[in-house]
Amino acid sequence: DDTEKARKAVEKVKEGGTLLKGKIKTATLLKAVLNKEWGLRTGKIISDVFVFEDRREKEPKLVLMSDGGVNIRPDVNTLVAIINNAVEVAHQLGIETPKVALLAAVETINPDTEETINAGIISKMNQRKQITGCIIDGPLALDNAISEFAVQKKGITSPVAGKADILIVPDIAAGNIFGKALTYYANYPVGHVLVGTKAPVIISSRADKSDVKLNCIALSIKNSKN
Repeated sequence: DDTEKARKAVEKVKEGGTLLKGKIKTATLLKAVLNKEWGLRTGKIISDVFVFEDRREKEPKLVLMSDGGVNIRPDVNTLVAIINNAVEVAHQLGIETPKVALLAAVETINPDTEETINAGIISKMNQRKQITGCIIDGPLALDNAISEFAVQKKGITSPVAGKADILIVPDIAAGNIFGKALTYYANYPVGHVLVGTKAPVIISSRADKSDVKLNCIALSIKNSKN
């Protein structure tokens, strides 16, 4: 029974160590991790932070993306927690003041598009120092977030556009697709880890290769030491 196996694994990891998902389904393991009675909750919002090596330039850089693994369609409060978790990991990786892009299909606020409204609210919260340790802007389309060329062509003025360190997606579907595209189309080195749990948890895909799992383990060790 996978449900019972997940429960035993969660209880065991409380004694020390890291929980690495194997062939069990992610939803089954997360249900155990998030259990309010004996799970690994800390009181914080739990989110998945995905890290990849952007190799488009001569000098590769680490870029983070969240949340493509836990929160299905986060509201503003949950998005703020997701950002804080990602910023925490960025700091641990040596990015002192990460630039955070709130992704959407467009770079303007549309009253009919929830993700653009949420992005506008969160950007203003950052300007008012309600979210610290980073610089946030959004909404930004993906090209505007990561491409200086696109920013120049579109005439966008932003402290984040073209040089984002953290990409925040509007929902789990966007994050999951983006992460798998980087893995299978771009063949970028990737890894990810849950943040906000009592013990390190790695929810790598059952189809992930050994190098991806190794990156996930290294990231979880780095995360647990800080």
